[in-house]
Amino acid sequence: MKLLCKHETCLLLFLVLVQIFGLEDDSSRTTTEICSTHTILPGPKGDEGQKGDSGDMGKQGKVGPMGPKGDKGAVGSSGDQGMMGKIGPIGRKGDKGLKGFSGASGGKGKAGAVCDCGKYRKVVGQLDINVARLKSSIKFVKNVLAGIRETDEKYYYIVQEEKNYREALTHCRIRDGILAMPKDEASNAVIADYISKSGLFRVFIGLSDTEREGQFIYADHTPLQDYSNWKEGEPQNVTGEEDCVEMLSTGKWNDTECHLTMYFVCEFPKKRK
Repeated sequence: MKLLCKHETCLLLFLVLVQIFGLEDDSSRTTTEICSTHTILPGPKGDEGQKGDSGDMGKQGKVGPMGPKGDKGAVGSSGDQGMMGKIGPIGRKGDKGLKGFSGASGGKGKAGAVCDCGKYRKVVGQLDINVARLKSSIKFVKNVLAGIRETDEKYYYIVQEEKNYREALTHCRIRDGILAMPKDEASNAVIADYISKSGLFRVFIGLSDTEREGQFIYADHTPLQDYSNWKEGEPQNVTGEEDCVEMLSTGKWNDTECHLTMYFVCEFPKKRK
């Protein structure tokens, strides 16, 4: 029988057990030996063992809070050129180009048949002229219906047909109007806004110095007096032939050559009731 003895009670407990159970065979073993052999006491701290192998990687931890914004990085290299974009809308019609050289003369045509129709030619010719005027008038009325501006005393209409200054004067006059004459800030502002919202850059107005260089007069032959709105540095007559005036979309005036063709503004007086 193995005994676990501890402290001073070990010897007394052993003697009692010998007498009760008759443990003579074990009497040869000294109590000191038994007690000292089976006593469990904590030993001194051992040496530090070798470092074990690394364990398996743990589970992914929670995402931490967003850190502060970092400093701006260096500019990267330019990327490859992108794909070609869509083609934009067609722009407005450009200014009329210079007249080209005359072509070679054509071959002589065949002689025409003799016709005794002289008395009809004049009538047919006049009909052609009337038809052309009627078509022009119809086109003018259609364009007027599309848009017009007005002040207390006048109507203004941009004719979107390219003509030189003299042709523009005639075009307005045969329709009982006159090439626009902005004689004050209010009328000038109305025309300028009209030009800008029509998507145009410049138009002829009724002002020129064709009769005497440097003395500008309106289309109604009244002199330029109390009001003008020249672009800075104008008029300057760069080419020596800038005798007519155009208004830009900004409302400023500029002297230009009369033979150039562009759109123009007609004005019509309001009829008094």
